[in-house]
Amino acid sequence: MKKSPLIILFLTVLLDLIGFGIVLPLLPTYAKQLGASPFMIGLIAAIYSSMQFIFSPIWGKLSDKIGRRPVMLSSIFLAAMSYIFFSQAVSIPLLILARALSGIGSANIAAAQAAITDVTDSKSRSGAMGMLGAAFGIGFIIGPLIGGVLMTNFGISWVGLFAAGLNSINFILALFLLSETNPHAVSILTLFRKNPEAIQHNDASFVASLSRKSAAYTETLRSAFSSRPVALLMIINFIYSLAIVNMQVSAILLWSDFYHTTEQQVGYLFAYVGFISVIVQGMMLPKMTRRFGEHKLMVFGHIASFVGVFFIPFVPVNAMFTVGLAVLLFFAIGTSLVNPLNISMISLYSYKQKQGQIMGFAQSVNALARILGPFSGSILYGINHSFPYYMAGFLTVIGTLISMAMFKYDIEALEPSA
Repeated sequence: MKKSPLIILFLTVLLDLIGFGIVLPLLPTYAKQLGASPFMIGLIAAIYSSMQFIFSPIWGKLSDKIGRRPVMLSSIFLAAMSYIFFSQAVSIPLLILARALSGIGSANIAAAQAAITDVTDSKSRSGAMGMLGAAFGIGFIIGPLIGGVLMTNFGISWVGLFAAGLNSINFILALFLLSETNPHAVSILTLFRKNPEAIQHNDASFVASLSRKSAAYTETLRSAFSSRPVALLMIINFIYSLAIVNMQVSAILLWSDFYHTTEQQVGYLFAYVGFISVIVQGMMLPKMTRRFGEHKLMVFGHIASFVGVFFIPFVPVNAMFTVGLAVLLFFAIGTSLVNPLNISMISLYSYKQKQGQIMGFAQSVNALARILGPFSGSILYGINHSFPYYMAGFLTVIGTLISMAMFKYDIEALEPSA
């Protein structure tokens, strides 16, 4: 396994996720300050994922064609621009615009996952995906703490400007240090040449172009679901993401409304989850994968996640930082196992030259869950503050059952060939 590309990928994704972690925990409470209803808060959270749903397959397929590097550079640049908009978001429409732009630019995760598949084999891939997951963990350790301090002392504009500055530094570093990992990449200039497909059909109209792109998306969908294990993993991806997002937005509101946590304390809770994630994904996951295998760890991750989401509303009001931390420990362990293992297994069951396309589609499936999750979570929270967690627990049980069905598909037997 090549080490240097992984280190640069880790650094690039880490800096981006620190910026993401600075902003994310503040969104629900800031939107509420702007006068957003629970439904509107769900809409603002869903806008980001809606853009991911639309653009992730496009970015992923593009990274198969022109390479991972230009796609990641483009996404980092757009993220920096989105945080500048966020710093000036003094109304709900401006906040929605900032989150939409950020969602369009969120291609670096799928491209980074595809880059990891370029430089790893089946034995090292889960560990490498865990390393990427550790970047998420570190981002949620450092980001929320910075965001909480900036919000408390300087206001929302400095939160956005700091995140924008961090992504600008990330862009410069990636420009000089990030190398191309896709050996089949062609020049970016090919995008500006006349489309041979349009010439063949003698029709370059918008309707015809839209029809061809729709057919290409359908082909991607058919390709992703043509393999039964990949199809099951995509379903797990959707169900699990829906469960987690269903409770994430409502958890911030729950802690504020019932446990009276400050924005800085919410940052501490996110940092705690991030710290556990770094330990599990960055240090333990490679060894655990070699000892127990992906299938067993996937089931265990779902069971841990059930404990970590279902029991959140049962934490006593005066025990948020004792009993609550114990519940969040299970949540952190569960997400640290399921998320990287799911992506790793999808890549292992997929064909190598379509890794960007499949990773992009997996991110699109994840984004669809993140569109629906904030709505269901906020609506259920409006009915009863415990309902989002009951729903999340139910979904993790379904995910556990589907994960158990994956045991019949041996990864080595289905190792794709180039």
